[in-house]
Amino acid sequence: MSYKMVVLAKQVPDTKNITGDAMKEDGTVNRSALPAIFNPEDLSALEMALAAREKYGGHVTALTMGPPRAAEIVRQSLMRGADDAALICDRRAAVADTLATAYTLSCAVAKVGGFDLIFCGRQAIDGDTAQVGPQLAGKLNIPQVTYVEEIRDLADGTITARRNIEGGYEIVQSKLPALLTVVGTANEPRPPAAKLLMQYKKARAPIELKTGQGDDNAQVEIDKLKKRGLLLKEWDVDCIGADCSRCGHAGSATHVMNIESVVLAAGEHKSIEPTHEAIAELVKELVEDHAFD
Repeated sequence: MSYKMVVLAKQVPDTKNITGDAMKEDGTVNRSALPAIFNPEDLSALEMALAAREKYGGHVTALTMGPPRAAEIVRQSLMRGADDAALICDRRAAVADTLATAYTLSCAVAKVGGFDLIFCGRQAIDGDTAQVGPQLAGKLNIPQVTYVEEIRDLADGTITARRNIEGGYEIVQSKLPALLTVVGTANEPRPPAAKLLMQYKKARAPIELKTGQGDDNAQVEIDKLKKRGLLLKEWDVDCIGADCSRCGHAGSATHVMNIESVVLAAGEHKSIEPTHEAIAELVKELVEDHAFD
């Protein structure tokens, strides 16, 4: 049997490089000041889908929602082996909370249609909410299996998976279609394949070509790429049949009332010389204070 799989991926700021310059005065992240990367657990989700296709057969479509530069996620997905991919890019979908994001993505998944499995990373490193996957499953009215580390079996319309839980794991079964959220410990994502990298390195989405140049010049480039099969799929809110009132800021139920910057002040401390005698004295003090026995 062949399975139709959809992978949802997000481009996120590289939070390993957070500095004072990467924060705005209102306390939010200045995304333009940070390098953008493929969300790590979404990479694990893509790898799990590709491995499932290789073992059980099927077709993998990668979807990402974001600004024009998020087209890089589409390229990276194709370079790693996705059969198809699309960028959902529309200002009307911007500044969305998890609820509006899940709704917009549910419309995009419905446009793909006929899916058996949806793969998402457990959470994105910029928001750390882990809400979009479960909310999407709710909107699509399909079962979900979270914190997945391994697909044990896929047969007869049922998936058997191992999910990570605190202190151990559990084996669960679910009827298809289903949504999986994948943890970063599930696998080691494959790098882009050399052949596919060379094939898609010049692929571009229409919005990338339109940004910074006139429509006429952009259209010439779009036509050239289309003839060469290098024009990336790009969907807006209308294309996926979404209700604008439920997308972006308009559809977001979350409203930030106040942001405070937390300043950590140094408390009482004691310096210990790196000698055997000083360390022995410190251990003695800790025992006397019952810090540990």
